[in-house]
Amino acid sequence: MMRRSASKKTGQPNSTNPITYSPSDLFRTASSKASSKEMERIDNLFYSYANRSSGMIDPEGIETLCSDMKVDHTDVRILMLAWKMRAEKQGYFTLEEWRRGLKALRADTVSKLRKALPELEKEVRRPSNFVDFYSYSFRYCLTEEKQKSIDIESICQLLDLVLGSQFRAQVDYFVDYLKIQSDYKVINLDQWMGFFRFCNEISFPDLKNYNPDLAWPLILDNFVEWMQAKQS
Repeated sequence: MMRRSASKKTGQPNSTNPITYSPSDLFRTASSKASSKEMERIDNLFYSYANRSSGMIDPEGIETLCSDMKVDHTDVRILMLAWKMRAEKQGYFTLEEWRRGLKALRADTVSKLRKALPELEKEVRRPSNFVDFYSYSFRYCLTEEKQKSIDIESICQLLDLVLGSQFRAQVDYFVDYLKIQSDYKVINLDQWMGFFRFCNEISFPDLKNYNPDLAWPLILDNFVEWMQAKQS
């Protein structure tokens, strides 16, 4: 009499049985293949703009990208793109930053990236995101190690770029003040964030609810005094 096979004795399935996949398994496999294909296209796009020796997209590469997207390299949405990537160094994108941003935007071609910009702008303009973007825009412009402040001329340009469309009057007056005053050569992050709070909280141009006894940066007390002197 023949002995039963070990697999039958231990209740293990016979190895010749076909393996069956559930629809969700098949979906997961297809989805993961599509995702890796998308990442491959995102990487290829990165290398088409990257500098070969540094392995990063440098200022020249960013200008070429902007030209291909038909967007000016000084457009605020390029700064928004850097924010989405969480880019650390002004004028440079690493592969990791590029992947992070483009994956989130679901953009693996220049055309898709250009089409994603209006939605990205809407996302940034939400109040919960905008304060983070505003703070990021200052930190992104700190180009030297241990740098804590930015020169007045650059701050004026940055204010116009980042806040100009939302608070036109406040930005114009503050920029005028910064250009004629001689007490400050640079602006730090606390002063930068203070001006954003000022735009959101203070009635302008009458300044009725401005209280210098509250914790405002001194530069804003001076700005308000200058405004009041102009108005009188």
